[in-house]
Amino acid sequence: MTGPAVTGPAVTGPAVTGPAVTGPAVLVTGAGGQLGSDVLGVAAGWCEVLGVTRAELDIADADQTDQVVGGWAAHRTGSARLVVVNTAAYTAVDAAETDRDRAYAVNATGPANLARSCARHGAWLVQVSTDYVFAGDASTPYEVTAPTAPAGVYGETKLAGERAVRELCPRSWVVRTAWVYGATGGNFVKTMARLERERETVDVVDDQRGSPTWSAELARGLLALAASDAAAGIYHCTSAGETTWYGLARAVFAELGADPDRVRPTTSDRSPRPAPRPAYSVLSGAAWRDAGLPMLPGWRDGLRTAFRTVGEALRAG
Repeated sequence: MTGPAVTGPAVTGPAVTGPAVTGPAVLVTGAGGQLGSDVLGVAAGWCEVLGVTRAELDIADADQTDQVVGGWAAHRTGSARLVVVNTAAYTAVDAAETDRDRAYAVNATGPANLARSCARHGAWLVQVSTDYVFAGDASTPYEVTAPTAPAGVYGETKLAGERAVRELCPRSWVVRTAWVYGATGGNFVKTMARLERERETVDVVDDQRGSPTWSAELARGLLALAASDAAAGIYHCTSAGETTWYGLARAVFAELGADPDRVRPTTSDRSPRPAPRPAYSVLSGAAWRDAGLPMLPGWRDGLRTAFRTVGEALRAG
């Protein structure tokens, strides 16, 4: 197990509005990943937090999962709420089409194991999910109650994980997010930064819409939820506003001091991928706002802050 990442992004702890439980004890799974590392960084100094990496806990292993969650819960003292934030996930969208068994093991079986353990040991569970549970054919932001219809294996597995968590752990929150980027691991923003160095022009699809979300700001939102009195259920948490991948790429070039016109628009049918991508991934934050939780800034402001804060990591590609 790893301790808190005290050198994480310079994002302050959660601002919780309304009645709230102060200082939950938090266990972060997938702590070595993009979102997990930021949850640790944001939580450090604000609450008791412990992270376990994929090497330290395979959530697809039911016995190991229960040992880790049970051992962590047993050593907590006082009346602090126990919250497991599950950021462990199989996120290789294209690979999932052929690596179906492993994708289900991590994205469906794993959350089910965590849900059982959390219910057994008196912990709440935050399960991070995705816009890919929707068909992607809407024209207005998806509400939490909108019908789900994943088009690919990745979305199927994440939806299965959602359902398992809600069934097996009544004290749980499912939080769908989208288009996440951050300092750790690979992501679209880092790819664009690398391509800006390597190519004169870059072609990027302009017919898929979503809300780019900085992982550190998402982490802050998840921790605010963990400390809140929000009812168990499904929520959406992304940066405000929307753009296309083309629009995001142009914004990345601008942050790099490069000419955004070097980014050229193209269409999805000219850039085929093994797994289908949602044409529309914008998620409504109405349920999040109505629960009194802090809304994330606009996506463009978030990108600007990310470059100002962790720009070296983003530029490294």
